[in-house]
Amino acid sequence: MIGYLEGTILHFNSDGILLLAGSIGYEILLNPQVVAELRSLDANDSNISLYIYYHQTERQPKPVLIGFKTLEDKNFFQTFITVDAIGPMKAIKAMSQPIGKMANAIEKKDVTFLTALSGIGKRTAQKIIATLNGKVEKFIAITDHEQSENGTQMPDGMPDIGQQVEDVLIDQLGHSQASAKRMIKEAFERDTTISTPEELFDEVFQEKK
Repeated sequence: MIGYLEGTILHFNSDGILLLAGSIGYEILLNPQVVAELRSLDANDSNISLYIYYHQTERQPKPVLIGFKTLEDKNFFQTFITVDAIGPMKAIKAMSQPIGKMANAIEKKDVTFLTALSGIGKRTAQKIIATLNGKVEKFIAITDHEQSENGTQMPDGMPDIGQQVEDVLIDQLGHSQASAKRMIKEAFERDTTISTPEELFDEVFQEKK
């Protein structure tokens, strides 16, 4: 089963991309937010990495690959599709907002927010709240964490250490940009107290010591 892919975007489809990975092209469905973000990338920066949800059932015999930028997004998606009447296809189209905001709306029982998502009517929004309220609180902090990764919530006077380490991983150690970003992201997830490039390097390579 395919769980992760790293490669180059060959072209965009209406609801996803064709990703070249290991000389094989994979058609991958993405939520609208990710498609828009990837379209905004520089043409020379098309190498990306995605966590994959592999969907195939008796009623859906043709395999479908659904891509996510982070494991948190994938985990939220897998929680989201436990709601009755929300299958993988409907769920990925509905995930047009950051998962932290979606989780917050579910915990606050905000029907108005949920009905603004693609394909979600009032009855479905109520089902989502009834099924998931109290179960998605852990995802609420994701939005703040992502902002921190982008350097928007670093302590006063602290440079974007993630960018510093990413530059070294790419320029000096030969990692691809997608791989470097993934390593840094996973390091921050393991230790949220990291505050210097040295601490980040130690955490990135902790498994290799």
